[in-house]
Amino acid sequence: MLDALVVAPHPDDAEIGMGGTILKLIQSGWSVGILDLTSGEPTPLGTPERRRVETEQANAHLGNPWRANLGLPNRQLEPTLLNRRALAAAFRERQPKLLFAPYWEDAHPDHTAATRLVEDARFWSKLSKSDIPGQPFHPQRILYYFSVHLRIPERPSLLIDISAQVEAKQSALACYRSQLVDNQPPGKIGVIEAVRDRTRYWGHFVGVDHAEPFASREPIGLRGLGDLLL
Repeated sequence: MLDALVVAPHPDDAEIGMGGTILKLIQSGWSVGILDLTSGEPTPLGTPERRRVETEQANAHLGNPWRANLGLPNRQLEPTLLNRRALAAAFRERQPKLLFAPYWEDAHPDHTAATRLVEDARFWSKLSKSDIPGQPFHPQRILYYFSVHLRIPERPSLLIDISAQVEAKQSALACYRSQLVDNQPPGKIGVIEAVRDRTRYWGHFVGVDHAEPFASREPIGLRGLGDLLL
């Protein structure tokens, strides 16, 4: 049973969008998992084997959350009934209370397909009298992280302080050399630096050094105001 499960279209999306929060939750005693939907391959500099090694190395910097890959096809990810069933079965197996999914607006078709899959599988996971393996289970909530290819400003519902985790997040991202290091044009701001700039930007709004933004389609309930950053 997991407290939280991060569903990522490709290896590295979880780290880009919420690597600091993953580590922070683990350091707080949460049981956290990451489910990559695809291998992320083919890419210009990557191979399936290289991506697996990079993912294992990155995961160590995040506190070694449980991690698996659903093995769906990269570049062809679609919210089909078959894929929905596979993801619903994974939810039943791991029983996460909280789901994290990619933000619902993006230029990358795999990302928007992943968001739809998470939402649809969450509903299917609770159905009785179905052929989905496992016992019916309904994750309580979905939050959305930002790992987008669309040039839009994030519109978060909440921000999580990751000032103490930002260096580990950077180290995790640096493990994905085939995607985020070796393919960066010289003299231009790379993805890793840009991600750090964004966490610094959002931290400014709540008076901390670095923060990660999250969105919610539904109202967020609080037991109190003690944890608010004012």
